[in-house]
Amino acid sequence: MDFASNANKIFDQAVADYHKTDSIDAPALRPYCGGVDAILYAKCWIDAAQWHMEDIIRVPDLDPAEAIKLKRRIDRSNQDRTDMVEDIDTYFRDLYRDVEPLPDAGINTESPAWAIDRLSILSLKIWHMREQADRTDAGEEHRATARGKLAVLLEQRQDLSEAIDRLLDDIAAGRKYMKVYRQMKLYNDPATNPELYKRR
Repeated sequence: MDFASNANKIFDQAVADYHKTDSIDAPALRPYCGGVDAILYAKCWIDAAQWHMEDIIRVPDLDPAEAIKLKRRIDRSNQDRTDMVEDIDTYFRDLYRDVEPLPDAGINTESPAWAIDRLSILSLKIWHMREQADRTDAGEEHRATARGKLAVLLEQRQDLSEAIDRLLDDIAAGRKYMKVYRQMKLYNDPATNPELYKRR
């Protein structure tokens, strides 16, 4: 099975598992024991929980104190998500470490893991757009619009999956090479966020 097809299967499983409770406080399931599949599942679970946190924080009459707590939680979730994307890129770097790039090898605009990150988010968009297409409490116009958007999302997932597998094939053959750039989120670091270090 191509990497992207397997990732889509895992992402769809994680999204479906999350919606069994549909709670941002539900403990994350761990159906995979180690390896990249476990990272993919855990990453998509984080994406699913964060998706719903983003829904909640947009409630107009949300208590301000609760909103601040939720914003902090979203920030932590974003950092966890970024860390897992880097773990996926580390997996690929290790997998292809013995590949000698060809003299004319180029680098992609994004690493494999950041493309896979978009694939995980697409699985969530597809789930929720399908939910909108099937709503019985909404009118036919709403459902028809959602069905049209769902078709676009499914096409986008197919295109992105093919592009990811092609990129991995190119890296394995030495036609492209990859680097792992660690994210440098200055606002998360008390030593580089001026709003934090000025208050010390």
